[in-house]
Amino acid sequence: MVGLPSFATCLLSLILLATGSSAVPSIQHVYHNYTELTAALTDLNEAYPDLTDLYEIGKSGEGRSLWVIAIAGDSPGEHKELRPEVKYVGNIHGNEVIGREVLLQYAEYLLASYNTNDDVKKFLDFTRVHILPSMNPDGFEKSIEGQCSGLLGRYNTNGIDLNRDFPDYFQPDDEERQVETTAIMDWLKTEQFVLSANLHGGTLVANYPYDNMDPEKLAEYTSVLNDPSPYSACDDDDIFRFLSLTYAHNHLTMRNITANKCESDNPEAGFFEGVTNGADWYAVKGGMQDYNYIQEGCFEVTMEIACCKYPLTEELPQFWEDNKMALFEYQRQVHRGVKGLVKDAVTGLPLGGASVKVDNRIVTHNTTDLGEYWYLLLPDRYEVEVDMDGYIRQTKTVTVRAGLYSAQTVNFYLEIPSGGFINVPPSISFLSFLVILHKLI
Repeated sequence: MVGLPSFATCLLSLILLATGSSAVPSIQHVYHNYTELTAALTDLNEAYPDLTDLYEIGKSGEGRSLWVIAIAGDSPGEHKELRPEVKYVGNIHGNEVIGREVLLQYAEYLLASYNTNDDVKKFLDFTRVHILPSMNPDGFEKSIEGQCSGLLGRYNTNGIDLNRDFPDYFQPDDEERQVETTAIMDWLKTEQFVLSANLHGGTLVANYPYDNMDPEKLAEYTSVLNDPSPYSACDDDDIFRFLSLTYAHNHLTMRNITANKCESDNPEAGFFEGVTNGADWYAVKGGMQDYNYIQEGCFEVTMEIACCKYPLTEELPQFWEDNKMALFEYQRQVHRGVKGLVKDAVTGLPLGGASVKVDNRIVTHNTTDLGEYWYLLLPDRYEVEVDMDGYIRQTKTVTVRAGLYSAQTVNFYLEIPSGGFINVPPSISFLSFLVILHKLI
């Protein structure tokens, strides 16, 4: 008969073998300073080496690493063809801290659930998740627990609001960007993210683009219609509302107007269904979500997930429960709409940098070096147009289905006009191109 100590040891060994782990960490419901945050992410990476990749996208103004943990069912350290990339960014304002902590919990939840939860497993088998718990670690170190409002710790070490520091489509400027901002901008060039959210505190609402609008239109609304905060709808307003409602309705209290008015005495306070258009709330110049969407084709929403910016430690378990399913269900929406590959019709080589437009929507999405594209859409019929210099523009009618994991795969093979030249992608060596050309001749 096996003794209890030996049985327990064997059981633990089987569990660790099943998870591919030598030690299973447990992220505690406490606030993690920079050193502790780094240690927690390192522990997760070491415990789940086959499911995670820990990397740095840059440094803060005071030299702290901006850590990202990537999570996927296989090959977490690299992009795989047509596997969409999604991300969460927390703590852009240093004193808005709940996002930082729930993202640590979320990372652990995905990893610990991979072999026990079919929904999590399927999601990670078809998606790569990137989590940046803290974009402003310098500001966090200056913040004080229990301060529900105020500006202490909000800004980076140079006193700059990082969520006002991105290049703005409506009000361009030539200002020098902060190192944290440029780290995000460079990151967006490295990975073509499809879906994203950044997590804030101070109220309870899902806020979607646009955050800003043309200054002349804003002045007209203000002077003629007496509306200083008009709704600034983008062409993808329908899917942005859907994404925001997905988060709000899966959050335990966000859609409840009694909860999301955050104890305000103002009878007009609160957000219907827990969502708002950014500019309709208040206009923001230089916001991160508009930059993601307009400049990089990434659908990003701003989640305000706590009425108090820096709540007491004892409240952390409830904040995790409030956001747990919302975080997961929101990211699963990346598997809607249309996706595909764009290639040269003659050589079959991928065409990176081709523009993809849907109907007459202003924002275009550019294909990756592998020729991939994604576009999040609600069920309907759409005209998808692909264009690239040196090729004949091509349009296809697509019917988008409802449901998760329903994204239509629609590939495009672009032809060169008579007298044109074959496009050789930079990723293809000259020798490889000659081999392909030889097979065609």
